[in-house]
Amino acid sequence: MRVLVTSFAMDAHFNGAVPLAWALRSAGHEVRVASQPALTESITAAGLTAVPVGTDHMMHMVAGTVGSAMYAHHSSSDFLEHRPDRLDLDFHIASNSLLTATYYMQINNDPMVDELVAYARHWKPDLVIWELFTFAGAVAAMATGAAHARILSFPDTFYGVRKVFLERLATSPERHDDSLAEWLAVVLERHGCEFDEQAVTGQWTIDQMPAGVRLSPGLPTVEMRYLPYNGPTPAVVPEWLWSTPDRPRVCFTLGETIRQTEFPNAVNVADLFEAIADLDIEVVALLNEKELEGVSKVPDNTRVVERIPLAALMPSCSAIVHHGGAGTWATAAAYGVPQIAMGWMWDAVYRAQRLEELAAGLHIPSFQLTVAGLREKLVRILTEPSFAAGAARLRDVMARAASPVETVPTLERLTVQHRAS
Repeated sequence: MRVLVTSFAMDAHFNGAVPLAWALRSAGHEVRVASQPALTESITAAGLTAVPVGTDHMMHMVAGTVGSAMYAHHSSSDFLEHRPDRLDLDFHIASNSLLTATYYMQINNDPMVDELVAYARHWKPDLVIWELFTFAGAVAAMATGAAHARILSFPDTFYGVRKVFLERLATSPERHDDSLAEWLAVVLERHGCEFDEQAVTGQWTIDQMPAGVRLSPGLPTVEMRYLPYNGPTPAVVPEWLWSTPDRPRVCFTLGETIRQTEFPNAVNVADLFEAIADLDIEVVALLNEKELEGVSKVPDNTRVVERIPLAALMPSCSAIVHHGGAGTWATAAAYGVPQIAMGWMWDAVYRAQRLEELAAGLHIPSFQLTVAGLREKLVRILTEPSFAAGAARLRDVMARAASPVETVPTLERLTVQHRAS
């Protein structure tokens, strides 16, 4: 069958689909990946066939213009609790409108959607697999009769919140707008289709989160194991990784996304270095020149490396301190490495909270980071055996899920079931 994978142009959101794309190709299916031109190099570096469509989104410019106000009302764990006393209908309406205007419409701009639909009508895919927020994939599938599914590389807090929002809309005595549905209805009408909720949910969801972390908002779901793919970073194992470290090795990273965007992050590298400088550990800090600005001295126990594949580094690590990103979190979890996650908004908060609840790590919101607080938590992670045991349990749960290769037959069956004749 023909499979069209689509993601808006951001590596962190595309990377999670790469192992499945490889699995589909290995099973003999034709696979092409469509995105804005900015992602073309990342797609081809992954060994996949790229289809550039439309124009690059301007998300980073929007975020820079709107500034921190764009994220302010989401930077709280209460965002995940769906508590009506804190997240009332007014909050949901404002959030839905803000995210539709400043995020969903930006990353699914009209030229990208229209050219994706045009390409799908030409190539006639049997199945479209689309990244969680790349609703253009659902539009292309609905316009061509292809089966279609979302793929998740992080917990589905998005639809959990939307589900609560729709329930509150349905019981409200007043009529309120659903900005996401209204925008998608206009886009679908342009391509001869009517809106239904499958434009937001897909016909089913491919979920890579492990049991115990996965959120289940009641949608048809195919569970699949997360296999780490760290993007177009040169996958080279340096010689210093050939031997076992003499001391506990700790990785520190702020992730790749912050290097590519102006996404806010309150982590102070100098504070981090001060917290670990006199600990009897070996630190591998994945930092570039810009991230080291303002650092007067790198501690003697720290090796600074701009890039290295996390999948190569994690097996030798006793702990990781990171920004809370989805790929970093899941890669560390897949290798059973205890984590200190500095998640501060959206699903990053939920993932960090679950680490603590599963005894697989600890959470420090980045805006609450202090030298003493980080040091205390890192010492706990390295000296209390319960964290290594909890991380090992999470690793084992992940390993029991079906691999991408084992998932392909299920996708073949569902495609036959859902594809329009």
